[in-house]
Amino acid sequence: MSEEIREFKKGKQDPSQGRNWYAVHTYSGYENAVKEALNQRIESMIMQDKIFEVIVPEETEIILRKGKPVQRKKCLFPGYVLVDMIVTDDSWYVVRNTPNVTGFVGSGTIPVPVTPEEFGIVKDRMGAEEPKFKADFSKGDIVKIVDGPFATFEGVVDVVNEEKGKLKVLVTIFDRETPVELSFNQVKKK
Repeated sequence: MSEEIREFKKGKQDPSQGRNWYAVHTYSGYENAVKEALNQRIESMIMQDKIFEVIVPEETEIILRKGKPVQRKKCLFPGYVLVDMIVTDDSWYVVRNTPNVTGFVGSGTIPVPVTPEEFGIVKDRMGAEEPKFKADFSKGDIVKIVDGPFATFEGVVDVVNEEKGKLKVLVTIFDRETPVELSFNQVKKK
């Protein structure tokens, strides 16, 4: 029997905590594999009455590929999955011994539940209807305009609006800086 299980059985973890969400640490990049494996283990070990749901917190973002906007899922917390469960000897063991799981988030071997406020923030980010653009730009970047009436001009990024996927770029026209609003896909970094 491992040291962690012995500590759990000695009462250092409180199985009477009731049903809560817990953050489980995984190897980064294996979040969806852990979710799948854990769901299979829950079913095969008949733990549906103790482990209720496993989620990988993700949000949709828009990135530019070959100048075109493309939506993709992005992990909000790389290396973590959230598990809705009642902590008991058996449920703790099932989650802790799932391949690619390195442990629960908490002090030592004692899992600490995610607070309702924290979980609310995660749910809000996951449920956001409008995907966000991923900006590779920041104020002061020098960019070349590749599309639109100002194509071939260079300018300096003044404002980045990630929600709309727009930039305000200061372009020098007739020896005067003129602000021009452009989409992310209309410019390239120099």
